[in-house]
Amino acid sequence: MSERHVFEYALLRVVPRVERGECVNAGVLVYCRAKAYVGARTHLDEARLLALDPDVDLAGVRAALRAVEGVCTGGAAAGQASGDDPGRRFRWLIAPRSTIVQPGPVHTGLTADPAAETERLLDLLVR
Repeated sequence: MSERHVFEYALLRVVPRVERGECVNAGVLVYCRAKAYVGARTHLDEARLLALDPDVDLAGVRAALRAVEGVCTGGAAAGQASGDDPGRRFRWLIAPRSTIVQPGPVHTGLTADPAAETERLLDLLVR
């Protein structure tokens, strides 16, 4: 059995009308300090989102989700966060800053492969 490490994760939720409190899970953020890993995977179910708000800015939501993935990737795609370590990028991403794309609470688990865990959580909680 391979060695397992603690990881943290948070869902990304799209809340098209904050006053109604309805949301669609659209992604997952995963951070594993032991593996120096931070990753995000997103999947936007546009039909579900449009059912909650037919006037939602789909292009804006898609852009916000791509930006999250870019920060996780690092390099030029991370913009201002490009020089930050994975933990700092994760903490920056889980800090609330948008009323439409919001991080959920942080949860923990154990994994031997954080990248595979990211995909597993996307399948389990988002798709």
